[in-house]
Amino acid sequence: MRRPAPVFAALAGLLAAGTIAVLTSAGPAQADVQICEQYGSTTIQGRYVVQNNRWGTTAQQCINVTDTGFQITRQDGQGNTSGAPVSYPSIFIGCHYTNCSPGTNLPMQVSQISSATSSISYTYVSGATYNASYDIWLDPTPKRDGVNQMEIMIWFNRQGPIQPIGSSVGTATVGGRTWDVWRGSNGSNNVISYLASSPITSWNFSVLDFINDVRNRGAITNSWYLTSIQAGFEPWQGGVGLGVNSFSASVNGGGNPPTTPPTTPPNQGTGSCRVAYTANSWDTGFTASVTITNTGSSPINGWTLTYTLPAGQQITNSWNATVTQSGSSVTARNISWNGTIAPGGTASFGYQGTLSGSYASPTSFTLNGTACTVA
Repeated sequence: MRRPAPVFAALAGLLAAGTIAVLTSAGPAQADVQICEQYGSTTIQGRYVVQNNRWGTTAQQCINVTDTGFQITRQDGQGNTSGAPVSYPSIFIGCHYTNCSPGTNLPMQVSQISSATSSISYTYVSGATYNASYDIWLDPTPKRDGVNQMEIMIWFNRQGPIQPIGSSVGTATVGGRTWDVWRGSNGSNNVISYLASSPITSWNFSVLDFINDVRNRGAITNSWYLTSIQAGFEPWQGGVGLGVNSFSASVNGGGNPPTTPPTTPPNQGTGSCRVAYTANSWDTGFTASVTITNTGSSPINGWTLTYTLPAGQQITNSWNATVTQSGSSVTARNISWNGTIAPGGTASFGYQGTLSGSYASPTSFTLNGTACTVA
């Protein structure tokens, strides 16, 4: 598959047709796996994808993948420091240009996120031109391929005469640190960048803090979707020895639904489950995010959720569940990795569909034959 390469610090006018990358997926990584393929990728910990992604040059680049991260072992490319970097070797969780990490619960609607935390540890080198980049990708739809409309970029370190896209719009305190904030567009997506005042080698932080700051700037809304979280390096010149020592990220659902009052009274239900249904609609389509909460005292082992869609709605694709529709009746069944819901736990899925007429949400849900409360 082909994809536009992620250009984060380049001037917008320098984004060219050469920025096309193809990701090829290998099996689970073991320690000290070398990737020199231009767009080679592999997985580690059964959870994260590591990619070489040498999109901006034909010169050789190799990375050494460990069980916890990666290190650049060869980087022969030379980029113009007033333009784009030569590559973006990185590690990510979520869905990025159709490549989804194993078992991911992303995309997830911002309104449904109760927490999103991450930790990162970098190794830096001298004598090279690069940035240590950390990216948070968002889109109005639960997008799994192509360019997302919003990129939040955190610059943990910057070496050499390079700068983010756009221009500085002031400073902000996010996560207890002060950042120089830049805002602009690379021609394909909007970018808000946060520059550290001095290099940060490691940090445990809330990704949601940055998402909330971008939302407060009016760049996104709670109906948008977090699609992936990504960390690595953008080298312009040199870079051998740069490394991500470790990376982790976790996104949990169960956040607050939109504050718009329901048009019909909630179904009181009789069982030990609760369903939150959040939708985003436009003239001819809609997306929906469904979160099931186990409000009982025993685990739910395997689930089937049934409900009725209002007239004029037809599901076209779904994620994190097997969703079928017969007429207006919908049946959603768990997939292999989210079939068990512990007491107090949640399982989420979503879908996209077409719309004819005015939009309305379902008003009642049944889980394994038992009516659920509607949040």
